[in-house]
Amino acid sequence: MGHSSPLRNYRSVALVHDFIVDLRGGERVFLELCELFPEATIYSPIYNAEGSNFRFEERGVVTSGLQKLRPTAKSFRRLLPFYPRAVESLDLSGHDLILSSSSAWSHGVVAGPGQRHVCYCHNPFRYAWDQRDEALQGRRFPVTKVLARVLGRWRAWDKAVSSEVDMYIANGEITRERIARSFGRSSSVLHPPVDVGRFSEGTPGERFVVLSELMPHKRIDVTVSACSRLGIPLTVIGDGPDLARLQSLAGPTIEFAGRVTDKEVALLLSGAAALIQCATEEFGIASVEAQAAGRPVLALAAGGALETVVEGQSGEFFDEADEETLVAALQKFEPHSYDPAACRHSAERFSSQSFADGLAAELARLDDAPTAPRLRYAERRRGLWRSPIA
Repeated sequence: MGHSSPLRNYRSVALVHDFIVDLRGGERVFLELCELFPEATIYSPIYNAEGSNFRFEERGVVTSGLQKLRPTAKSFRRLLPFYPRAVESLDLSGHDLILSSSSAWSHGVVAGPGQRHVCYCHNPFRYAWDQRDEALQGRRFPVTKVLARVLGRWRAWDKAVSSEVDMYIANGEITRERIARSFGRSSSVLHPPVDVGRFSEGTPGERFVVLSELMPHKRIDVTVSACSRLGIPLTVIGDGPDLARLQSLAGPTIEFAGRVTDKEVALLLSGAAALIQCATEEFGIASVEAQAAGRPVLALAAGGALETVVEGQSGEFFDEADEETLVAALQKFEPHSYDPAACRHSAERFSSQSFADGLAAELARLDDAPTAPRLRYAERRRGLWRSPIA
């Protein structure tokens, strides 16, 4: 990719990601880390080569015992209670730097004496912290009781293992706040890299676009309902467990493109009227990708959008993620009035080189950062290691 590497004084580096079963925003950030550390060993409790478009296949991925179950993007959530123990089972001895990429459990890897552990945090595990109620909502009593118990124990595990991370780096301001509130840890902010070179300006059309994993917390239902009500053409790019519900809400102007290739994403974005984002994203790579393609973003005024979208230049904001608010915003929004060059300029703030330079600066501070306690490593040595959620 042509950018400089922050790998300087580390003989051996371990890169750890929560799960590699598809290719979403977190996996794209992890790919950048893999580029920056070309000699590093890659670890993940589970790995699906086809789901991640074979992007990690050349390097290889060291996995846990859960890999025997051959998890996929559709099935891996069923293994939820087992991931803390699986990530702790990864043997990272022999590496002097551990760099975890975590939105759930990879920050819980076990580091030993002489090792440093830096976590690039996309978000504390949302279903144990900020969206616990949403995870339990609509489920039958026996399932709710069991899931509540699992999430409660996970929350205790999450807080405990966070004390063993030497340094947290947050992907945005909202994540920094959540790290402080959930873990009681301070962190700096380094925005994720976006491969802006994949995108170029095209001829914009009239169709709006959503680019996202189809999950309830993404609030794509609000966009589908608002566009259906106004008769606005909308293309929903992505797949996920919320697909059937979203299709049931869709009017005749809504189309579902499913998972498409990177090249198709670039074409769809460059030919779109604008991208709509209704969720509170920790960063929101899709909104930056739309701007890189010269298109504006209509986004909820929360989370990462406030850091990536320049109001009046590369997009606009609306205040609430509900149908009435979005309908009003769409009626006022004029997507073709935005200068594609200004949108592109906004996106270039988040280039791969900017990320590489920022990460190098963060790692340079590691020498002065105190080493966190290695409590679980000591328990392992004494033969007292227990199940992390028992």
